Amino acid sequence: MRERNRLAGAIEGVQALEREVADTSELLGLADADGAAAMVADGVAALRRLAEEAKRRETESLLSGEADGNDCYVEINAGAGGTDAQDWAEMLMRMYVRWAEQHGYKVQVLDESPGEQAGIKSATLQVSGPNAYGWLKTEAGVHRLVRISPFDAAARRQTSFASVWVYPVVDDRIEIEINEADLKVDTYRASGAGGQHVNKTESAIRITHVPTGIVVACQTDRSQHRNRATAMAMLRARLYEAELQKREAAANAAESAKTDIGWGHQIRSYVLAPFQLVKDLRTGVETGNPQAVLDGDLDSFMAAALAARVGATRSEASAQAR
Repeated sequence: MRERNRLAGAIEGVQALEREVADTSELLGLADADGAAAMVADGVAALRRLAEEAKRRETESLLSGEADGNDCYVEINAGAGGTDAQDWAEMLMRMYVRWAEQHGYKVQVLDESPGEQAGIKSATLQVSGPNAYGWLKTEAGVHRLVRISPFDAAARRQTSFASVWVYPVVDDRIEIEINEADLKVDTYRASGAGGQHVNKTESAIRITHVPTGIVVACQTDRSQHRNRATAMAMLRARLYEAELQKREAAANAAESAKTDIGWGHQIRSYVLAPFQLVKDLRTGVETGNPQAVLDGDLDSFMAAALAARVGATRSEASAQAR
């Protein structure tokens, strides 16, 4: 039913767009014949709005991957840069939360490890909504920040790095077999604001999949059993994402970039000093308003990266066919 509703909504949207274009064109023809300048101006404004709507739907049509319609997990880790990097990781987490809220998505913090002085060492978010994975998978990689450090008494410029990895929530249609003998399960006390059980019992769960080295953790619930169930769902998603990366040429390119969280591996640079610039190094898209980007204005970067990703996949498929 979810797939049917998605397809029906796409078809109805295109049909509505076609009707509006036809009606507006007819209106412009009548207005031009009558010499009604105001009606012509209204018609031109309507066509511009419809052009923007067509562009948005064209971008949405690129979300045709096997798991693009699924919810997703977003994992953020601080890299090179010490306290500045941990603060940067928290800024990235806020950026994705703001982006999700602006698009009507639900966000849940599943795991968060605070930094010693400020920021976070790592965090895992679950983002729920239509095409959440399809959009956010373009954000996977290393993000670089250049700014005057608020933690440096000499006010020197500091470069910090943080990584973002995105993988889809695996639903019941997808079967992932996990051997219990391959798992190492650790329990620990949850960190956070406290409560009746948090910080008092070992309710947090960390699961290591020994053959692949994948580690997932969850401390969002005060019940150890529920945290384990959530962590297992995250592990299934990580294993599924690993399989997707083997089958998708574009995802293979993204996988090859998963190296050190430091120099030479970033996908996007955010420069706050000495000038203001955010530039995606994969697509060349840039803006001189980094504050808007950090407040969640990511759509232009995501659309360009998605188009480039789909183009690379098609080129690879064409080369294989030849």
